Amino acid sequence: MKAIRYHEFGSTEVLQEEEVDRPTPAPGEVLVRVVATSFNPVDDHIRLGVLAKVIPTPLPITPGLDVAGTVVQLGDDVDAFRVGDAVIGMFPLDAHGGAAEYAVIAADLLAAAPTTLPLADAAALPLTGLAARQAAVELGQVAAGQTVLVNGAGGAVGSIVVQLAADAGATVTAVDRPQHAERLRAQGASNVVGPLDLNAGPGAIGGPFDVVVNHVRLSTEELAKLTAFVADGGIAVSSAGAIPTDEPRSTRAANVWVAPNGANLADLVARLDDGRIELNIVDRRPLGQLRAVHEDAAAGKLAGKTVITVG
Repeated sequence: MKAIRYHEFGSTEVLQEEEVDRPTPAPGEVLVRVVATSFNPVDDHIRLGVLAKVIPTPLPITPGLDVAGTVVQLGDDVDAFRVGDAVIGMFPLDAHGGAAEYAVIAADLLAAAPTTLPLADAAALPLTGLAARQAAVELGQVAAGQTVLVNGAGGAVGSIVVQLAADAGATVTAVDRPQHAERLRAQGASNVVGPLDLNAGPGAIGGPFDVVVNHVRLSTEELAKLTAFVADGGIAVSSAGAIPTDEPRSTRAANVWVAPNGANLADLVARLDDGRIELNIVDRRPLGQLRAVHEDAAAGKLAGKTVITVG
């Protein structure tokens, strides 16, 4: 079968198309004929080797943490799926495997694919959706009547956080560049503001907020300034560095570390099929262009969530 792999960490040049043996599922695993994967920024960081100590991963690596496809073979002790089922899933951060014609993945990391969009497009949901769900539902525990600030709301994860928070009944202030404003309002944001002025303080944008979710890479000093945007007793959730707490005001803090989970992914699929969340896919490219996608991401030219189609 055809796969994109790299045998050493480094620049985009390490990505090579190869012919490899089709894998066989072990007990508890499923063999999927891959229809699509997607690019996530962490793919670039893993390829460069900057996360090698944090996420030890044996080489060679077939990138692609997301997978969408159809089940073609079941390992022993798999009862939740049947051959022919359309599924989506996320690989563990130390495993990967979506950038290939076939992939083996643990059955408990899969969910039935959405029925309201093409199967290939569903590859955009797993990692971004699970990260957003962890931020808004599991850590932030956003509830009706709360106020929520989402910094970096226009990105793939941030826009789903906006939708999950709005769906929970919260009042959402979304922060990102003006080109995202119309979409973010349509996705449930009550207020959309441009890049956050940390020196102006929370009052300038209607804060402080019960829940602050940050997806923007900031310096240590800038992260400390975000603490003022959290209301007394509120929580700051970040995927881009730790936000300090303010003990006298009983603020709390948590960091997003996304992990695969089939049950949580099924919850996201249900929300998507019910029209409560939507995906923002800006491009679809064939597997043979994966290196070019990595190059565009490294150069800051990737416009947004990109699906990689296979076959």
